[in-house]
Amino acid sequence: MVTLKTFRKLALSFPETTEEPHHEKTSFRVKKKIFATYDHVNNRACIKLSEVDQDVFTRTNKPSIYPVDNKWGKQGWTLVELKKVRSRVFSDALTTAYCEVAPQKLAHLLRPTQ
Repeated sequence: MVTLKTFRKLALSFPETTEEPHHEKTSFRVKKKIFATYDHVNNRACIKLSEVDQDVFTRTNKPSIYPVDNKWGKQGWTLVELKKVRSRVFSDALTTAYCEVAPQKLAHLLRPTQ
């Protein structure tokens, strides 16, 4: 289980991340690009993954992680049920989302092999 406090702390620990409103949700951005949002109503995260990463996370972590059920899901947007997901899995998924969206120079700070 992941709390909003844990989600926020991890997201804001990434280089140059900001927290901003996004419609009725909270978004986490790097260089003005969203890599994750938090849905207060459903206690759910939505993260941006590559197609390959989305496939890996969803296959190994159902039913806590799954693609958005529309064209956004086909673009890598992935829902995470914060009450169901293990903290370590969420940490890895959020880091992967950040690295997917961040400029290579910033992503390299978290994952030097990328």
